[in-house]
Amino acid sequence: MTPHTAPSDRPSAPDRIRRADRTYAAHLLGSAAGAAFAAVLFGLVLVLVEGHWGPLRRVDTGAAGRLHRVAVRHQGWTDGLSFVSHWVLGPATLRTAVALLTLWLLHRRAWRLAAWSAVTAIAGAVIGALVKVIVERARPTLPDPVAHAPGYSFPSGHAMTATTSFGIFLLVLLPLVPRAAHWLCWLVSAVAVVGVGFTRVALGVHWCSDVIGGWLLGLTVVAATTWAFEAWRSDARRPAAPVTEGLEPELDRPRPEPPHPHGS
Repeated sequence: MTPHTAPSDRPSAPDRIRRADRTYAAHLLGSAAGAAFAAVLFGLVLVLVEGHWGPLRRVDTGAAGRLHRVAVRHQGWTDGLSFVSHWVLGPATLRTAVALLTLWLLHRRAWRLAAWSAVTAIAGAVIGALVKVIVERARPTLPDPVAHAPGYSFPSGHAMTATTSFGIFLLVLLPLVPRAAHWLCWLVSAVAVVGVGFTRVALGVHWCSDVIGGWLLGLTVVAATTWAFEAWRSDARRPAAPVTEGLEPELDRPRPEPPHPHGS
């Protein structure tokens, strides 16, 4: 006699993807909320540190004063910094680029990666605005200011937007770049992010700690949402890949992500 074979309890591929998609939505929104909570705590800690820790105040005021003296004496240099800060790598420019990238991902049917891109960018913008309102830190007040900016100072919105935006560009587009050129992509992104932060301090509209806070909070948001995407890949049993090579190594394929269980 042929022994009776019990039906397998292992879920089918469509069921597995359906479950992964449900948990992905929860993970993605949960990670954004967790990043917001961490950012608020970070901002509150900064209020205490900034109020009582002399070394931080000396670094902030010293850097602001030295760079302001240079900016006042070199108008052409200052104009160049303003152009880079407001137009080339300004928040509006970078957010528009991220929006176009997200639309391209939708066109490529990379639905989950598009959701990751959108949530990361939106969470970064909302968290930055939330922490500014909570901390209410005043911007530098300098004699003969060379630039002006509205709103509160911490964190630097330019620095935070640059961090989240270039994080999105790298983690989305690296699979489309030859591996030998990956180091160049990381280098260009690092220079751009650091450069944006430098322009904000040099123009006298932010303290050094504002810029550092923007970088750290931007990294927190990218790390949190990246964890959610990696968790989806694991739940969907997608091949493991180092995050430094991009979130979706299959993006160079005609169909980068598995089809939705209900059809596409």
